[in-house]
Parts: sequence; structure tokens; C-alpha cells
Amino acid sequence: MHELSLCESVLQVLEQQAQIENYQTVTAVYLEIGALSGVDPEAMRFCFDSVVQGSLAEKARLEIIEIAGQAWCSACNANVLVEQRYESCPNCGSYPLQINDGDQMRIKQLEVA
Repeated sequence: MHELSLCESVLQVLEQQAQIENYQTVTAVYLEIGALSGVDPEAMRFCFDSVVQGSLAEKARLEIIEIAGQAWCSACNANVLVEQRYESCPNCGSYPLQINDGDQMRIKQLEVA
């Protein structure tokens, strides 16, 4: 389950930013998770609660913003929604598509005290 190591990395970022920005507590973490990122939002929720125990984010709520997968189809010159990598264009059926959104995971926003 790579979500555990992702949550550990998120906590590292929170701790580094706390030193830079001089805050003591994180009350909310907003994560953008793309549909094509290979990250399971429910696994992230589960792992996050375990990883943040005893940290500055111990009582933080995790808000996940799911980003749809999008790709550019050069055959029909359109930006299309896709549910998984390597599928054909839902408009014209051609391959390959160039993924241009929904393959990322990032910290979008923090609420701190």
C-alpha cells in the first residue's frame, strides 16, 4: 500500500512548512487526487489517520478533492474525460491520448493554528 508512504511524505511537508511559516497545529489538509494518479482516496484517509498520530496534524481533518482524468485526442482535436490510462478516445475511438489532467496528487490547501 503506497498510500502509507504518501501520507508520510505529506506529514513531512506539513512539518517543514510549520517551521518555515511558524504554525503549531494543522486543523485541515486539502489534497487533490487525480483519478489517474493510482492513489486510492479511501486508503489515503485510512493511512492519514494512522500516520498523523502524535504529530502537529493529529486532529486535522483530511479533505480529498477528486480530479477527473482528462486527455487530449489529436485525432478529433478535443479534450476528453477518461477513467483510466491507455483507453481509447470516448469521442472517436482513436489511440493514443495524451493525459493532461487527473494524474497528480498535491496538497492544495492547509488550515493551521
